[in-house]
Amino acid sequence: MKSAWKLCALVFLTTALVAQTSTEPKPRKSKAATITAADVQALKDAIASQQAALAAQQQEIQQLRDELHHKDQAVGQAQAAATDAASKADAAQAQAAQQQQAVGELKADVADLKTNVTNTALTVQETQKNVTSALESPAALHYKGITLTPGGFLAGEFVRRSRALGGEATPFNSLTMPGASASNISEFFGSGRQSRISMLAQGQLKDAKLIGYYEADFLGVGTTSNANQTNSYPLRQRQAFAQAAFTNGWTITGGQMWTLVTETKHGTDNRTEATPMTIDPNYTVGFTFARQYGIRLAKDFGDKVWFAVSMENAQATVSTHNNGDNFLIGSQGAGGGLYNAGASASSSGSASNLANYAFNPSPDIVAKLVFEPGFGHYEVFGLYDRFRDRVFPCGEVLTGATCGGSTTVGANALGAYNASKNGGGIGANARWTFDNKHIDFGLHVFGGSGVGRYAASGLADASIHADGTFDLIRSYQGLGTLEWHGKKLDAYLNAGADYASRAADYDPLNSKLYVGYGSPLFSNSGCYTELPPTVGSGFFPTGPGSCTADTRAVIEGTAGFWYRFYNGPKGRLQFGTQYSYVTRQTWSGTGASGAGLPGVTPEGLDGMVFTSFRYYLP
Repeated sequence: MKSAWKLCALVFLTTALVAQTSTEPKPRKSKAATITAADVQALKDAIASQQAALAAQQQEIQQLRDELHHKDQAVGQAQAAATDAASKADAAQAQAAQQQQAVGELKADVADLKTNVTNTALTVQETQKNVTSALESPAALHYKGITLTPGGFLAGEFVRRSRALGGEATPFNSLTMPGASASNISEFFGSGRQSRISMLAQGQLKDAKLIGYYEADFLGVGTTSNANQTNSYPLRQRQAFAQAAFTNGWTITGGQMWTLVTETKHGTDNRTEATPMTIDPNYTVGFTFARQYGIRLAKDFGDKVWFAVSMENAQATVSTHNNGDNFLIGSQGAGGGLYNAGASASSSGSASNLANYAFNPSPDIVAKLVFEPGFGHYEVFGLYDRFRDRVFPCGEVLTGATCGGSTTVGANALGAYNASKNGGGIGANARWTFDNKHIDFGLHVFGGSGVGRYAASGLADASIHADGTFDLIRSYQGLGTLEWHGKKLDAYLNAGADYASRAADYDPLNSKLYVGYGSPLFSNSGCYTELPPTVGSGFFPTGPGSCTADTRAVIEGTAGFWYRFYNGPKGRLQFGTQYSYVTRQTWSGTGASGAGLPGVTPEGLDGMVFTSFRYYLP
């Protein structure tokens, strides 16, 4: 800036000198002046001096111009450098921001990596723990794509009864009358025969789950079974079935299983049967059940409604008195046909069949509809069964009489024919859960004709008319259950009843006797009188003489609890106690003088205490 000012001052001075020279006033004309050489020389010297000064000024101006040019170049270079530096700074700043972002992302990735590594380590540790646990104590076994789950429990149990019945499971329909010797003596039995084993096999297909299930206990009886020394009782099959459960809601099951009549806790699913919590192997009076062959088809409609129909093994249990030999129901079984063909001695020295097998005309048909609307479980069902026997019209004739137009005297098989009778019943189940699943209340009713064998009491399905045809017995079964479930303690109350109606008939050919079941003219005169033994071995308690005592109703009340000492991954260890009071009420019959004194109604009753100590497999 100073150089610029100097240049301007020099230009101004030069201009002023030139102007002064050119505008200096001319001398007045006078007389001729005398110009000397000295004056000329002085003028030359002045001009030379001014030219030298001007040259010096021009040189200084040029220097200033050069210096200004150099400075302009330096400023340009500085500006270029500054611009370049600014650009580089911006680039560096942008790069720094990118690097900072990258560093942040890298830190986040490192943090995620640390978290993943930690989680992976924990997962690996948990997996190793699970693998070790599965290897050491697997909940299931895997074989060729099939999952095998063992189950069951080991039991040590006893029962004490105030009146002897000769068995661990209570034969409710055989409670002794007051005159029976066994009714005057108590009994105690202990064993581990209820111990149970099971195996569940499951295989998963694309559209279906395949299931196989087997269950058994040791309540079977062999020909040499006894409790004298080794207590050797054979394994008994309880269930053995196969099932295909499809993803579209259809399920088909076949094999030996609980009847569809028995209540289930969820839908119509197998292995969810709502069995009473009792220790008694025969459960409780009023409970309707059977375990038998069946093939079942079920459909699930949105886990709210289920419909199922089953075709199940049929059988006929018969109780009748005073009939002639004019009917045939079945046989005592054929050993070659894998049926029990054994016989046992009676107190009178005669033999009776250990098991009877009816010649069934068709299977029992059961249909059930189940609802679970969100509160409670509800079932309605129906059972159809069919009975058939072979009738012999000439099997019972008066002495010396003929039958069927034949000259043959006495009983014969002429005119024999098959006679059938349809039976069945309807029933309903309901179950509610309260107090956050701590309380369960259930109701069950079932009734019909020819359905007695489905009762826990083992009532008869039918009697026989005088003409040899079936006379179906009406039967009703009812049960109420109340259960409380805690963390370690379960308690329960049951009240149930089974009822069988009269089914009596008059036979004019057989000494004019009443036949069938529950006739008011059957003799009950000896039901209160004890008789001495007649066989002599000491192991055949005597029953009262002249005591028909057909069952009218069996009523039982039960209370009990289960306490779990341990329930976890190692299984379940629990103890239970049950008390039951049961009464068997009979149809009235005639008194001591025979005809003319009806109304004798004997009653059998018993008080029972059960205990159980069980370990369940996990």
